[in-house]
Amino acid sequence: MINLKYVFGPVPSRRLGRSLGVNNIPPKHCSYSCIYCQLGRTPNLVIHRRVFYPWRDIVKEVVSAVRNIGEENIDYITFVPDGEPTLDINLGMELKEIRKNVNIPLAVLTNGSLLSRQDVRDDLQKADLVSIKVDAIKEQTFRKINRPHRGLTLSTILEGIRAFSRRYGGKIITETMLIENVNDKLEEIESIALFIKSIDPYKAYIAIPTRPPAERWVHPAKEESVLRAYTVFSKYLGEDKVELLIGYEGPDFKTIRDPIESILAITSVHPMRLDYAYGFLEKHGLSPEETIEKLARDGKIVILNYRGHKFVMRKIVSR
Repeated sequence: MINLKYVFGPVPSRRLGRSLGVNNIPPKHCSYSCIYCQLGRTPNLVIHRRVFYPWRDIVKEVVSAVRNIGEENIDYITFVPDGEPTLDINLGMELKEIRKNVNIPLAVLTNGSLLSRQDVRDDLQKADLVSIKVDAIKEQTFRKINRPHRGLTLSTILEGIRAFSRRYGGKIITETMLIENVNDKLEEIESIALFIKSIDPYKAYIAIPTRPPAERWVHPAKEESVLRAYTVFSKYLGEDKVELLIGYEGPDFKTIRDPIESILAITSVHPMRLDYAYGFLEKHGLSPEETIEKLARDGKIVILNYRGHKFVMRKIVSR
């Protein structure tokens, strides 16, 4: 297809599989100006919902794209614009009309800043999956990392997220971006994990910036901090609900036959205890010590010590 204005992809997504993206907001209209945003600072910092594009045009283009690509080749239709999708006052109508015409799950990726509004919560009820950003639970940290519109307060946002989670019938996932010396200390991580536990998500993702951020002084959290966050989140949510997003988007480890590629894929999502990694490699006829040493030497993994155990984790290449 050519001349697509609102639709892009499908693109492979760790969270959503083959995702057909929908751009329902013009670039950089957002309620936050996050220090790590790959699109730079937000010139249009807004919190009032309004019409940006004709909703019928968006629906028509999505339906046309699906028919050209084939429903069987798309796992999710995802509202993930270069801004905050819930600023679009027609979001609910777009979700409703797309659902009438295609049989593909609908997802919305939001920063959660407008979930205190009943109309926003009502709109998002029409999605099958909602991803919510939770980078901070303390007001000072929130203002440093997300740099919100001055009309927003963290306590109101958090209560809005809780209110939405209590009535929402689909899947909620969360994403927490860890920034070195901003929100990666144990106390911060504990408070975030406790809040996320209170909304009982389907999955909680721990992420780091993998592309150039809005501010040059921003650096991804170190591997040790990411492992600590994974361990804390797992304690409160259960290990099956926690995954990492640290920049390695290799093949799905469930379908990989090469044991080394499997190790690299698995440890990009879940840190693996060293003794488990040894057992896995030995089972596939490889020398565990030699294989792990070579992967570490080549800069593909790191070996970390945490609470009396050694862990293998994918090296954060953006550091």
